[in-house]
Amino acid sequence: MNNSKADISNIYNLNGRVPLGKAVPFGLQHILAMFVANIAPLIIVANACHLGSGETAKLIQTTMVIAGIGTLIQLFPIWKVGSGLPIVMGISFTFVSVACTVGAQYGYNAIVGAVIIGGFIEGTIGLFAKYWTKLITPIVSDSVVTAIGFSLLSVGASSFGGGSGNERFGSAQNWILGTATLLSCLLFDMLAKSYWKQLSVLFGLIVGYILAVFMGAVDFSALHDTAAVSLPSIMPFKPVFKASAIVSMTLIFLVSATETIGDTSALTISGLNRPVTVKETEGSIACDGYASMLSGILGCLPVTSFSQNVGLIAMTKVVNRMVIGVGACIMILAGIFPFFGAVLATLPDAVLGGCTIMMFGSIVVSGMKMIAACGFEQRNITIAALSLGIGIGFTQVPEIFSVFPPIIYTVFAENCVAVVFIVAIVANLILPKDSEAAKEE
Repeated sequence: MNNSKADISNIYNLNGRVPLGKAVPFGLQHILAMFVANIAPLIIVANACHLGSGETAKLIQTTMVIAGIGTLIQLFPIWKVGSGLPIVMGISFTFVSVACTVGAQYGYNAIVGAVIIGGFIEGTIGLFAKYWTKLITPIVSDSVVTAIGFSLLSVGASSFGGGSGNERFGSAQNWILGTATLLSCLLFDMLAKSYWKQLSVLFGLIVGYILAVFMGAVDFSALHDTAAVSLPSIMPFKPVFKASAIVSMTLIFLVSATETIGDTSALTISGLNRPVTVKETEGSIACDGYASMLSGILGCLPVTSFSQNVGLIAMTKVVNRMVIGVGACIMILAGIFPFFGAVLATLPDAVLGGCTIMMFGSIVVSGMKMIAACGFEQRNITIAALSLGIGIGFTQVPEIFSVFPPIIYTVFAENCVAVVFIVAIVANLILPKDSEAAKEE
């Protein structure tokens, strides 16, 4: 950060001061974009492990605090940990399946133990990324970015319909809320001037929320009996270290690292108009791992970079670290002051879905532009087509993986990003660099 005069135009610069009053709405927009998705994985796993409502509520508060802390570390690195980029951190859905499996076998304490060890391993591997990221050529990372966008489209559609598992999924009410929110975003983007355009998502969320209140779609029950202040606890669950749980979780951490590489690359390309550096990649992965280890110590699930927010940056081009840092502080406050977090948690899924559909589509488009920038020589076409075809195609019919051991099914069956990454890496290694088609050209 520099000491120059605060200026709203700095929202488009990585560094520089922005007036606090104007930084708050941009920071809040980032938090609202990921808020529900940040706490949902914890709720799913807590229910699968039969935790009490009090324990779950406490963990939700801690989840918000650790997401804010992880984001601040990404923004303002500590030693080599952190990328220095506007990456927003949160609890990842990537770990939900394996966490539920581990929890069912050994209990929630074993999840905590595996998160602590797995996070340390990923963080340490991240510090040495320069020695192995050479395997990840532009066409590989660009294919992964595209896969991330495609993988999120169903998440946005699910939210638009009212949220997975909602008994009123796809109801007329949810269609009205989602459509009204989406149209509000689009109209605001078309009619607003200057930097106000970049608040289209926040405007859409506000309009959608107000409409949801009048339609009776907002559940205010969570606002009752909330404590004034709630601070995270160190080791609220005594870690249990089970070898199979640690191995399973560590494999997913490696998958998460590939997603982080894709997110980091997509962010610099779409938000900063330049390729990612090795130092930024190392810091980003290291933060993923060590912040997750801290999350485990506080009793929570792993945190990772949020693709939702990469999509928001691709759409708005707001990359200022101070702005995102304000958002991170809002998240921490939401965790420390439960009432604040409870209000944010009342945001209906359909309203969130109305905004995220376009954001996630922006990631797909960014990935396609990145692939195009690599050039359409036959080798690149083959790598992209093979990895995306297998990765997205096979994971749409996860039963195809049933012949493999359970751990393979758990890691790859519903994770197209992991499959795309593996196939792209293998194809990049075995395909000849100078194909006949390339020579003819």
